[in-house]
Amino acid sequence: MASPEPGPHAHGLTARLRVGQLLALVAIVPLAIVLAAVAVGIVTLSNQSDVRSELLDRLEPANLAASQLATALVDQETGVRGYELAALPEFLQPFTSGTATAARALSELRRYRVPGSGAALALVAARVAAWRASVALPAIRRVLPGHPSSKAAVDAVRAKHLFDAIRSALAALQSRIANRVTIVRHHLDGAARTTTATLTVIGVILLLAVLGASLMLQRTINRPLARLSRAARRVSGGELSHGFELDGPRDIVQLADDVEAMRVRLVRELSTAEHARAQLAATADDLRRSNAELEQFAYVASHDLQEPLRKVTSFCQLLQQRYGGELDERADQYIEFAVDGAKRMQELINDLLAFSRVGRIVGHRVSVPLGSLAEAAVADLTTTLTATGGSVSVGELPEAAVEPTLMRTVFQNLIANAIKFHSDEPPRVRIDSGREQGHWLITVADNGIGIESEYAERIFVIFQRLHGRASYEGTGIGLAMCRKVIEYHGGRIWLDTEYTGGARFCFTLPVDAGDF
Repeated sequence: MASPEPGPHAHGLTARLRVGQLLALVAIVPLAIVLAAVAVGIVTLSNQSDVRSELLDRLEPANLAASQLATALVDQETGVRGYELAALPEFLQPFTSGTATAARALSELRRYRVPGSGAALALVAARVAAWRASVALPAIRRVLPGHPSSKAAVDAVRAKHLFDAIRSALAALQSRIANRVTIVRHHLDGAARTTTATLTVIGVILLLAVLGASLMLQRTINRPLARLSRAARRVSGGELSHGFELDGPRDIVQLADDVEAMRVRLVRELSTAEHARAQLAATADDLRRSNAELEQFAYVASHDLQEPLRKVTSFCQLLQQRYGGELDERADQYIEFAVDGAKRMQELINDLLAFSRVGRIVGHRVSVPLGSLAEAAVADLTTTLTATGGSVSVGELPEAAVEPTLMRTVFQNLIANAIKFHSDEPPRVRIDSGREQGHWLITVADNGIGIESEYAERIFVIFQRLHGRASYEGTGIGLAMCRKVIEYHGGRIWLDTEYTGGARFCFTLPVDAGDF
């Protein structure tokens, strides 16, 4: 299946950058705007703070101190006049308190240092000092306690002139402070408007930058990824001929190239798989034909071949019964060989048919106690056990999902082998069980002649015998049958080569019935 060549990729800045680099580049502009906004905001707010501090911490207190100074001077003048008229000490109290208040106010005004008010403040202080020295203190000293004067000792016109001069200087000082307050408030309003305008402009620029970045990301990342996703869905939907042609950031293009390479490889693998599937189908057809022929052979072996073989056996036996002893010794031996060969041929055919049926003729598997199958196998061999004086002890065996007939055959073959190959002592067979990594482990041990470790695999090959028929009878198919049955049930069987004092066979069966 041919695959289209990938289309040309975009050249330029976008094609040279990866997604992470592109995101970093896109994030730089809004970040720079944010940093600029923060810097401008800090400067603007700092200016506002300075102007507000001057207004609240200097000008407003200075304005208040100027008002207190004006009130204190009026109290001093009132106190002096009252004292002159009444000549009573209590009338002098406003002068005393006003003097203290004026001193504090002048001290505060000097401390606040309102810009442009230094000369006016000095003039106020000088005129207050002149009024006190020329008017207030002389008037107080001339008044005798308890004797009010009928006329003032100080020229009223001159006193009024000096106090008006104080008022004029104080008004000039307050005017300068008020002007400075107006200027600072104007600066504060201007700073607030500047801050608002600056932040508004920065917000608009930041919004535009974010929108621009979003559009750029949409164009350079989202759209290529969406196209790649659509193409991948088409391929996963079965359109394997649909190629991947993309432009965009370098790693997205690389991803598209990798997916395209995977698609091409998938097409090749599918083509190979289709070819293999065709070959497998052909092989399956051959196997079905072979199985059919094998079944036909089994039928022929069980019916057509058995019949003439039974006839040969029957006539050989009749010949032996009728003419046995009438012919010479060699003729009797030949007849015996013919009868034995026919019987052995029947046994081989029957065993071979039973072996071929394992796994081909599927029966029902049921969960049964393996102990009951072992006991049934022991019951089948009761005659042989009695003849040899042998015994079989069956331990606690688990339940397993098996075909009972086949598993009973396994126990029967293993026990029969233990009895057959016994030593000088009567055969003793022990069947036990355990667990091994999700499998039941069944062991069948005996005290017989044992098996050399070099023959551990050979004994499971069909028709392989370690002893001649003159020593031990049998067809050599029993252990091969056991292996085939155990493997058919999902387990394995082996000879324990480390066991001494006889032979021990081990086989496993799955614990869970679902494993079947």
